[in-house]
Amino acid sequence: MKKEAARNHTRSTDFKTNYYVDGNTVRRLEGEPEERRRRQLEKEQELRRRKHRHAAKRNQERAMRMNLGYVLFCTVALILTCVVAVTYIQLQSEITGKMRRISRLETQVADLRADNDAAMKRIDLSTDLDKIKEQALGFGMKYATSDQIIYYDIEDNDYMNQYSDIPKR
Repeated sequence: MKKEAARNHTRSTDFKTNYYVDGNTVRRLEGEPEERRRRQLEKEQELRRRKHRHAAKRNQERAMRMNLGYVLFCTVALILTCVVAVTYIQLQSEITGKMRRISRLETQVADLRADNDAAMKRIDLSTDLDKIKEQALGFGMKYATSDQIIYYDIEDNDYMNQYSDIPKR
């Protein structure tokens, strides 16, 4: 009876597993169908893996191929990039040239102002106002009297335009 119980042992998954006794109460699993099923599953999985690898390899090869549209797109992108780069370099060169020109012109303006100031100082130093006054008085010029001076009020302007003759008093 013990042998029957050992042979007809039921697992929790409701698969019957048959045992047989070989020698001194050593049990060996008689799982040939299960082993074949496992090998079959492994072969199927390996076959699926090979199919997936083959499909992936085909997709990679297809992706790596360059068709005419892709080549044209890359060519247009490269040409556009080159045009933008050359234009940018030209603009940078123009800006640098203009900055140098502005610097030279500013230097010229500063030199001209210094020359102008020096000439003005020479003129101021060379003009003798006392001598001019003596010559004017020698020619008959006189100082203005108070009745010859006319005062005008100017409203909110720095200057006044004369549109008619000054009236006599």
